[in-house]
Amino acid sequence: MNNTKGNYRIKKLELLLKQVDKIHLREASAILNVSEMTIRRDLVSTKSMSLLGGYIVNEIKNNYFLLEQQDKNVVEKMEVGKMASALIEDGDVIFFDCGTTIASLASQISDEIKFTAICCSINTFMILQEKINCNILLCGGHYLRDNSLITSIQNHSILDSVCTTKAFIATSGVDKQHGLTCFRFSEAQIKQKAMAKTQKKILIFDHTKLKQVHSAYIGQLDEFDLIVCNRPIPEDFRIPSERIWRK
Repeated sequence: MNNTKGNYRIKKLELLLKQVDKIHLREASAILNVSEMTIRRDLVSTKSMSLLGGYIVNEIKNNYFLLEQQDKNVVEKMEVGKMASALIEDGDVIFFDCGTTIASLASQISDEIKFTAICCSINTFMILQEKINCNILLCGGHYLRDNSLITSIQNHSILDSVCTTKAFIATSGVDKQHGLTCFRFSEAQIKQKAMAKTQKKILIFDHTKLKQVHSAYIGQLDEFDLIVCNRPIPEDFRIPSERIWRK
């Protein structure tokens, strides 16, 4: 591939495919703000990806492309990630939660920013390790395949030793009555510990999480300093406007 813009698009797609098994051509077109034909031309010039059944897939993964774990709301997560990435500054020490929304955030951080990342997710680590100005601390312990989370097997973890400037926390459910929830109790515990050790708590989620409730309780909306969502949050949630991030 000869042109710089084409190289940029290929790089972006490669980062996306580290987060999900596949991405529909239509969604890729919306994320990159180019036509589907442009992306088709880009793919002709690379051996790392291919187009299969309307989906862009990693060439290495073609043999088990079964669609059984289809990732949803990719465009919405990328919107949230782009908004949240504008909050990261030189010198920050940041906790990155697990989840595809957090991975979308990581993929859109400028390569020029110098910061330290604390990662509890393999997916996010794989993205951040390509950023040469990012110093990474990994939470060690037990690896959970279903959500790529790393949980400590000891009473003490790295989160007990580091006070971060910002913590980006993801949630699977946002409900006015029941607060913030996720699927795994171990995941909720890590989120709570990270929230307790940071200067600024930042909640990020896409609008499909609104009015959803899951089994593991994280906390309440009013515990967060900033809230990042790709759509306006309903007024009945009564969130002060200064806590809602808009870029």
